[in-house]
Amino acid sequence: MYFIVVGCGKVGSHLAKILSEEHNVVIIDRNSQSFQALKPIFNGVTIAGSGLDMEILKEAGIERCDAVAAVSSDDNVNIVIGQIARRIFQVPKVVIRVTDPVKAEVYHNLGYEVINGSYLVAEVIRDKLIEGHFSTYVLESSQVSMLEVSITGQQAGRLVSTFNIPDKFHTCLIVRNGQPILPENNLAVHAGDHLIGIVRIAHLKQVRKILGIA
Repeated sequence: MYFIVVGCGKVGSHLAKILSEEHNVVIIDRNSQSFQALKPIFNGVTIAGSGLDMEILKEAGIERCDAVAAVSSDDNVNIVIGQIARRIFQVPKVVIRVTDPVKAEVYHNLGYEVINGSYLVAEVIRDKLIEGHFSTYVLESSQVSMLEVSITGQQAGRLVSTFNIPDKFHTCLIVRNGQPILPENNLAVHAGDHLIGIVRIAHLKQVRKILGIA
């Protein structure tokens, strides 16, 4: 896949590096010195310039990319880039980083994929303070992550247990018509369900292939 990341701060640089392990990545930042954060290994392309500049975005390949992540430190810049990518270039997937909870809620309600670090960090700290043994490990680990599988008509009727791959992937949630379901192994999935599970990052490529995720 082909991704464009706008903003080479701590979030953007780390995102670009892990994406470039298996995908084509272009990262844009106003300050060329910011690209030092990509060392020692980055297998993508860097472009010094403004992510608000249409010519820079075209140079980065926005007209043919699969997704854009606007993750600079400026909420307003990220929001505008998200609008440009979605409305002008019809990019299939656009994710914007918004630190202001009010703005995050507004743009989430408008249908944008919004990541709000304030909420995520607050939830993790809350879990550490109160729950003790809550599953914040998934958020903090570099060994496991979450994987979403969209169920097609051909897969409908299969049992949840048939999607599990020992020591590599395990289903922990089904989202059906916007409602969460904690699945039993003998639950049959429906077309349009979203199956969410824990995956070992080291086996991600293999798991995606087995589950038929492009």
